[in-house]
Amino acid sequence: MPGIGRGSLPSGTCPPTPSLPHGGGRGPVAPVTQRSASDMAPPSPRVGEGWGGGASGGRLSRRFLLLAPLALAACGFTPAYAPGGGADRLLGTIWVQDPDTKAGFDLVERLEERLGRPEAVRYDLAYVITTEAVGVGLTEESQITRYNLKGVVDYTLTERATGTRVAGGRVQSFTAYSATGSTVAGLAAEEDAALRLMRILADQIVARLIAVSASLP
Repeated sequence: MPGIGRGSLPSGTCPPTPSLPHGGGRGPVAPVTQRSASDMAPPSPRVGEGWGGGASGGRLSRRFLLLAPLALAACGFTPAYAPGGGADRLLGTIWVQDPDTKAGFDLVERLEERLGRPEAVRYDLAYVITTEAVGVGLTEESQITRYNLKGVVDYTLTERATGTRVAGGRVQSFTAYSATGSTVAGLAAEEDAALRLMRILADQIVARLIAVSASLP
């Protein structure tokens, strides 16, 4: 059988490796170059490019802001604080139950700040406040150093002309205060936490009332 015998090659040499055709394979290997981390990072966009950037983007953003309220109004949506919106309908129309505690006074004060003093009364707002101070920080001697003041308000809105309940629910939140320092400082911190809590709960009530204002009689 014809072939290449041992005697046909010089001693110590190997047969040549056949080369790949030029039209296939990966081709010549590119030289490896060292690249730094900054070279590998994608280029940063120029100032003015991207979201709403640049001259054309800025004009588009301003145009969108100007036309968005018109588009919402065309869809039948009215912002809550716009004339004729939910908040505007409630202003001066709600008589809040007279307070008989410091917490009640703080709650009513904030409600009237947001809803206005009652003038053309259409609704009555009743409420029940529940608060609880819970110790959350202890020293090695089991002395409480910090309290969480939890608060819950159950409220009911009724139509004055009919006495019908038209809205209601429950809101809750908490604030915290430090019990370290003097007795006077501790009492002042507790009073401040109670005031902040009632304002938070009042704001939640107002937000709930605005949300349902479109369905109120």
